[in-house]
Amino acid sequence: MAAALSAMPASNSVSELEQIELDLFVQALKRRHGHDFSQYAPASLARRVRQLVHDHHCGSISGLTTRLLHEADFVALVVQGLSVPVSEMFRDPPVFRALREQVLPILASYPQITIWQAGCAHGQEAYSLAILLDEAGLYERSHIFATDFNPDALRRAYEGIYPARDAQLWSRNYQEAGGHRSLADYYSARYNFIKLDQRLRRNITFASHNLVADKVFCEAHLVLCRNVLIYFSAPLQNRTLTLFHDSLVRGGYLCLGLRESLDFAPVAADFSVLDAPLRLYRRGNRPASIELARTVLPFTPNDTGSS
Repeated sequence: MAAALSAMPASNSVSELEQIELDLFVQALKRRHGHDFSQYAPASLARRVRQLVHDHHCGSISGLTTRLLHEADFVALVVQGLSVPVSEMFRDPPVFRALREQVLPILASYPQITIWQAGCAHGQEAYSLAILLDEAGLYERSHIFATDFNPDALRRAYEGIYPARDAQLWSRNYQEAGGHRSLADYYSARYNFIKLDQRLRRNITFASHNLVADKVFCEAHLVLCRNVLIYFSAPLQNRTLTLFHDSLVRGGYLCLGLRESLDFAPVAADFSVLDAPLRLYRRGNRPASIELARTVLPFTPNDTGSS
Protein backbone atom coordinates (compact mmCIF):
# COMPACT_ATOMS: atom_id res chain seq x y z
CA MET A 1 0.00 0.00 0.00
CA ALA A 2 2.84 2.40 0.77
CA ALA A 3 4.24 1.97 -2.72
CA ALA A 4 0.84 2.53 -4.27
CA LEU A 5 0.26 5.66 -2.27
CA SER A 6 3.64 7.04 -3.21
CA ALA A 7 2.59 6.92 -6.86
CA MET A 8 -0.35 9.19 -6.17
CA PRO A 9 -0.23 13.00 -6.34
CA ALA A 10 1.07 14.19 -2.99
CA SER A 11 -0.78 17.50 -2.99
CA ASN A 12 -4.21 17.89 -1.40
CA SER A 13 -4.98 20.75 -3.78
CA VAL A 14 -7.41 20.20 -6.64
CA SER A 15 -6.92 21.90 -9.99
CA GLU A 16 -9.83 23.47 -11.84
CA LEU A 17 -9.83 20.66 -14.41
CA GLU A 18 -9.65 17.98 -11.74
CA GLN A 19 -12.53 19.61 -9.87
CA ILE A 20 -14.67 19.44 -13.01
CA GLU A 21 -13.77 15.76 -13.37
CA LEU A 22 -14.62 15.14 -9.71
CA ASP A 23 -17.98 16.89 -10.06
CA LEU A 24 -18.83 14.78 -13.11
CA PHE A 25 -17.72 11.62 -11.32
CA VAL A 26 -19.96 12.39 -8.31
CA GLN A 27 -22.91 13.15 -10.62
CA ALA A 28 -22.37 9.94 -12.58
CA LEU A 29 -22.17 7.85 -9.42
CA LYS A 30 -25.41 9.33 -8.12
CA ARG A 31 -27.44 9.32 -11.34
CA ARG A 32 -26.26 5.95 -12.61
CA HIS A 33 -26.07 4.00 -9.35
CA GLY A 34 -27.83 6.06 -6.65
CA HIS A 35 -24.80 6.63 -4.40
CA ASP A 36 -24.56 10.27 -3.32
CA PHE A 37 -21.08 11.45 -2.30
CA SER A 38 -21.75 15.14 -2.94
CA GLN A 39 -21.65 15.99 0.77
CA TYR A 40 -18.41 14.19 1.59
CA ALA A 41 -15.42 16.28 2.66
CA PRO A 42 -13.84 17.42 -0.65
CA ALA A 43 -10.19 16.74 0.27
CA SER A 44 -10.96 13.24 1.53
CA LEU A 45 -13.09 12.43 -1.51
CA ALA A 46 -10.39 13.69 -3.89
CA ARG A 47 -7.74 11.52 -2.21
CA ARG A 48 -9.90 8.41 -2.46
CA VAL A 49 -10.88 9.04 -6.07
CA ARG A 50 -7.24 9.55 -7.02
CA GLN A 51 -6.41 6.26 -5.35
CA LEU A 52 -9.17 4.52 -7.33
CA VAL A 53 -7.75 5.99 -10.56
CA HIS A 54 -4.33 4.59 -9.66
CA ASP A 55 -5.52 1.19 -8.40
CA HIS A 56 -7.67 0.50 -11.47
CA HIS A 57 -5.27 1.99 -14.05
CA CYS A 58 -7.83 4.48 -15.36
CA GLY A 59 -5.39 7.22 -16.27
CA SER A 60 -7.67 10.02 -15.11
CA ILE A 61 -10.84 10.67 -13.17
CA SER A 62 -12.63 10.93 -16.51
CA GLY A 63 -11.42 7.42 -17.31
CA LEU A 64 -12.74 6.24 -13.95
CA THR A 65 -16.11 7.84 -14.70
CA THR A 66 -16.29 6.13 -18.09
CA ARG A 67 -15.82 2.72 -16.51
CA LEU A 68 -18.35 3.59 -13.81
CA LEU A 69 -20.96 4.42 -16.46
CA HIS A 70 -20.36 1.48 -18.78
CA GLU A 71 -19.22 -1.45 -16.62
CA ALA A 72 -22.09 -2.71 -14.47
CA ASP A 73 -19.93 -4.55 -11.94
CA PHE A 74 -17.40 -1.74 -11.52
CA VAL A 75 -19.57 0.26 -9.10
CA ALA A 76 -19.00 -2.30 -6.33
CA LEU A 77 -15.24 -1.69 -6.55
CA VAL A 78 -15.78 2.07 -6.56
CA VAL A 79 -18.01 2.02 -3.47
CA GLN A 80 -15.57 -0.27 -1.71
CA GLY A 81 -12.71 2.11 -2.48
CA LEU A 82 -14.60 5.23 -1.43
CA SER A 83 -15.82 3.87 1.89
CA VAL A 84 -12.44 2.48 3.03
CA PRO A 85 -13.71 0.67 6.14
CA VAL A 86 -11.02 0.67 8.83
CA SER A 87 -11.49 -0.47 12.41
CA GLU A 88 -10.32 -2.86 15.09
CA MET A 89 -11.80 -4.60 18.09
CA PHE A 90 -12.03 -2.37 21.18
CA ARG A 91 -10.54 0.52 19.21
CA ASP A 92 -9.65 3.33 21.62
CA PRO A 93 -9.89 1.13 24.75
CA PRO A 94 -10.78 3.99 27.18
CA VAL A 95 -13.98 4.52 25.20
CA PHE A 96 -15.03 0.90 25.66
CA ARG A 97 -14.05 1.01 29.32
CA ALA A 98 -16.30 4.06 29.73
CA LEU A 99 -19.14 2.25 28.00
CA ARG A 100 -18.59 -0.71 30.29
CA GLU A 101 -18.40 1.30 33.50
CA GLN A 102 -20.61 4.34 32.90
CA VAL A 103 -23.17 3.48 30.23
CA LEU A 104 -24.06 -0.21 30.52
CA PRO A 105 -24.97 0.01 34.23
CA ILE A 106 -27.60 2.62 33.29
CA LEU A 107 -28.83 0.67 30.28
CA ALA A 108 -29.24 -2.34 32.55
CA SER A 109 -32.38 -0.69 33.94
CA TYR A 110 -34.19 -1.19 30.60
CA PRO A 111 -36.02 -4.48 29.95
CA GLN A 112 -34.74 -4.46 26.35
CA ILE A 113 -31.68 -2.63 25.02
CA THR A 114 -31.31 -1.44 21.43
CA ILE A 115 -27.93 -0.28 20.11
CA TRP A 116 -27.23 1.18 16.69
CA GLN A 117 -23.67 1.13 15.45
CA ALA A 118 -23.58 3.23 12.28
CA GLY A 119 -20.71 2.75 9.84
CA CYS A 120 -19.86 -0.70 11.17
CA ALA A 121 -17.12 -1.35 8.58
CA HIS A 122 -16.00 -4.98 8.93
CA GLY A 123 -17.86 -5.51 12.19
CA GLN A 124 -15.06 -5.45 14.75
CA GLU A 125 -16.68 -2.82 16.97
CA ALA A 126 -20.09 -4.49 16.76
CA TYR A 127 -18.57 -7.72 18.06
CA SER A 128 -16.72 -5.71 20.72
CA LEU A 129 -20.07 -4.34 21.89
CA ALA A 130 -21.48 -7.87 21.97
CA ILE A 131 -18.62 -8.96 24.24
CA LEU A 132 -19.21 -5.98 26.57
CA LEU A 133 -22.90 -6.82 26.79
CA ASP A 134 -22.15 -10.51 27.37
CA GLU A 135 -19.75 -9.77 30.22
CA ALA A 136 -22.28 -7.38 31.77
CA GLY A 137 -24.98 -10.07 31.63
CA LEU A 138 -27.04 -7.97 29.22
CA TYR A 139 -26.56 -9.67 25.87
CA GLU A 140 -29.68 -11.83 25.96
CA ARG A 141 -31.93 -8.76 26.23
CA SER A 142 -29.99 -6.59 23.81
CA HIS A 143 -30.01 -6.13 20.06
CA ILE A 144 -27.32 -4.43 17.99
CA PHE A 145 -28.10 -2.93 14.59
CA ALA A 146 -24.74 -2.70 12.80
CA THR A 147 -25.15 -0.77 9.56
CA ASP A 148 -23.06 0.32 6.62
CA PHE A 149 -23.73 1.22 2.99
CA ASN A 150 -20.87 -0.93 1.68
CA PRO A 151 -22.14 -4.45 0.84
CA ASP A 152 -18.63 -5.92 0.78
CA ALA A 153 -17.94 -4.60 4.29
CA LEU A 154 -21.26 -6.05 5.50
CA ARG A 155 -20.42 -9.46 4.06
CA ARG A 156 -17.09 -9.51 5.89
CA ALA A 157 -18.74 -8.31 9.10
CA TYR A 158 -21.35 -11.06 8.87
CA GLU A 159 -18.65 -13.71 8.47
CA GLY A 160 -16.66 -12.52 11.48
CA ILE A 161 -13.36 -13.84 10.07
CA TYR A 162 -10.22 -11.72 10.44
CA PRO A 163 -6.45 -12.06 9.95
CA ALA A 164 -4.75 -13.71 12.92
CA ARG A 165 -2.06 -11.02 12.86
CA ASP A 166 -4.59 -8.62 14.41
CA ALA A 167 -5.33 -10.81 17.43
CA GLN A 168 -2.43 -9.59 19.58
CA LEU A 169 -3.39 -5.91 19.25
CA TRP A 170 -7.06 -6.69 19.80
CA SER A 171 -6.27 -8.73 22.91
CA ARG A 172 -4.30 -5.81 24.32
CA ASN A 173 -7.19 -3.44 23.51
CA TYR A 174 -9.62 -5.79 25.22
CA GLN A 175 -7.59 -5.93 28.43
CA GLU A 176 -7.15 -2.14 28.47
CA ALA A 177 -10.92 -1.82 28.02
CA GLY A 178 -11.44 -3.76 31.26
CA GLY A 179 -11.96 -7.23 29.79
CA HIS A 180 -12.94 -9.88 32.29
CA ARG A 181 -11.53 -12.88 30.44
CA SER A 182 -9.14 -13.60 27.59
CA LEU A 183 -10.19 -12.40 24.17
CA ALA A 184 -9.15 -15.82 22.87
CA ASP A 185 -12.20 -17.21 24.66
CA TYR A 186 -14.31 -15.50 22.00
CA TYR A 187 -12.69 -16.84 18.85
CA SER A 188 -11.19 -19.94 17.28
CA ALA A 189 -7.94 -19.83 15.33
CA ARG A 190 -7.14 -21.78 12.19
CA TYR A 191 -4.31 -21.30 9.76
CA ASN A 192 -3.77 -17.54 9.52
CA PHE A 193 -7.27 -16.46 10.52
CA ILE A 194 -9.47 -16.16 13.57
CA LYS A 195 -13.23 -16.67 13.52
CA LEU A 196 -15.31 -15.01 16.20
CA ASP A 197 -17.73 -17.16 18.18
CA GLN A 198 -20.96 -17.13 16.20
CA ARG A 199 -23.04 -16.81 19.36
CA LEU A 200 -21.85 -13.19 19.43
CA ARG A 201 -23.69 -12.64 16.13
CA ARG A 202 -26.98 -14.02 17.42
CA ASN A 203 -28.29 -10.63 18.52
CA ILE A 204 -26.59 -8.53 15.84
CA THR A 205 -28.40 -7.45 12.68
CA PHE A 206 -25.98 -6.40 9.94
CA ALA A 207 -27.94 -4.21 7.53
CA SER A 208 -27.57 -1.69 4.73
CA HIS A 209 -28.17 1.92 5.76
CA ASN A 210 -26.89 5.09 4.13
CA LEU A 211 -26.35 8.07 6.42
CA VAL A 212 -26.57 10.38 3.42
CA ALA A 213 -30.12 9.43 2.40
CA ASP A 214 -31.82 7.04 4.82
CA LYS A 215 -33.87 7.98 7.86
CA VAL A 216 -34.71 6.80 11.38
CA PHE A 217 -35.44 3.08 11.61
CA CYS A 218 -35.29 2.32 15.34
CA GLU A 219 -35.43 3.80 18.81
CA ALA A 220 -32.00 3.23 20.29
CA HIS A 221 -30.63 3.45 23.81
CA LEU A 222 -27.09 3.85 22.51
CA VAL A 223 -25.82 5.08 19.13
CA LEU A 224 -22.18 4.71 18.14
CA CYS A 225 -20.72 6.29 15.02
CA ARG A 226 -17.00 6.61 15.36
CA ASN A 227 -14.57 8.10 12.84
CA VAL A 228 -17.20 8.50 10.12
CA LEU A 229 -18.26 12.14 10.48
CA ILE A 230 -14.71 13.35 9.81
CA TYR A 231 -15.25 12.39 6.16
CA PHE A 232 -18.47 14.44 5.84
CA SER A 233 -19.02 18.07 4.99
CA ALA A 234 -20.53 20.29 7.71
CA PRO A 235 -24.11 20.08 6.31
CA LEU A 236 -23.93 16.28 6.13
CA GLN A 237 -22.48 16.12 9.64
CA ASN A 238 -25.43 18.14 10.90
CA ARG A 239 -27.89 15.92 9.04
CA THR A 240 -26.31 12.81 10.48
CA LEU A 241 -26.20 14.13 14.05
CA THR A 242 -29.87 15.10 13.76
CA LEU A 243 -30.60 11.55 12.60
CA PHE A 244 -28.82 10.16 15.65
CA HIS A 245 -30.66 12.61 17.93
CA ASP A 246 -34.01 11.52 16.52
CA SER A 247 -33.08 7.85 16.86
CA LEU A 248 -32.26 8.04 20.57
CA VAL A 249 -34.74 7.55 23.38
CA ARG A 250 -34.77 10.22 26.04
CA GLY A 251 -31.69 9.64 28.18
CA GLY A 252 -30.04 7.61 25.42
CA TYR A 253 -26.31 7.81 24.77
CA LEU A 254 -24.29 8.94 21.76
CA CYS A 255 -20.66 7.95 21.19
CA LEU A 256 -18.59 9.64 18.49
CA GLY A 257 -14.99 9.29 17.36
CA LEU A 258 -12.23 11.01 19.27
CA ARG A 259 -11.73 13.54 16.47
CA GLU A 260 -15.44 14.37 16.22
CA SER A 261 -17.67 16.61 18.28
CA LEU A 262 -21.21 17.85 18.84
CA ASP A 263 -20.00 21.35 19.70
CA PHE A 264 -21.28 23.25 16.66
CA ALA A 265 -24.21 21.02 15.69
CA PRO A 266 -27.80 22.35 15.88
CA VAL A 267 -28.76 19.40 18.12
CA ALA A 268 -25.98 20.07 20.65
CA ALA A 269 -28.33 21.92 23.01
CA ASP A 270 -30.32 18.73 23.56
CA PHE A 271 -27.31 16.72 24.72
CA SER A 272 -25.34 16.77 27.94
CA VAL A 273 -21.66 15.84 28.03
CA LEU A 274 -20.88 12.60 29.82
CA ASP A 275 -17.17 12.55 28.94
CA ALA A 276 -15.85 15.29 26.65
CA PRO A 277 -12.44 13.76 25.75
CA LEU A 278 -14.07 10.41 24.93
CA ARG A 279 -16.93 12.07 23.01
CA LEU A 280 -19.70 10.50 25.09
CA TYR A 281 -22.99 12.38 25.27
CA ARG A 282 -26.46 11.83 26.69
CA ARG A 283 -29.67 12.94 25.00
CA GLY A 284 -32.04 15.25 26.86
CA ASN A 285 -35.70 16.00 26.24
CA ARG A 286 -37.27 14.09 23.40
CA PRO A 287 -40.11 15.06 21.02
CA ALA A 288 -43.42 13.31 21.58
CA SER A 289 -43.04 11.13 18.50
CA ILE A 290 -40.71 10.39 15.62
CA GLU A 291 -41.19 9.02 12.13
CA LEU A 292 -39.92 5.48 11.79
CA ALA A 293 -39.33 5.98 8.12
CA ARG A 294 -37.66 2.76 7.09
CA THR A 295 -37.33 -0.79 8.33
CA VAL A 296 -33.76 -1.99 8.06
CA LEU A 297 -33.73 -5.53 6.74
CA PRO A 298 -31.15 -8.01 8.03
CA PHE A 299 -28.12 -8.53 5.84
CA THR A 300 -27.57 -12.01 4.46
CA PRO A 301 -24.50 -13.19 2.54
CA ASN A 302 -26.45 -13.14 -0.73
CA ASP A 303 -27.52 -9.50 -0.38
CA THR A 304 -26.18 -7.12 -3.01
CA GLY A 305 -26.62 -4.16 -0.69
CA SER A 306 -28.01 -0.68 -1.35
CA SER A 307 -27.05 2.84 -0.45
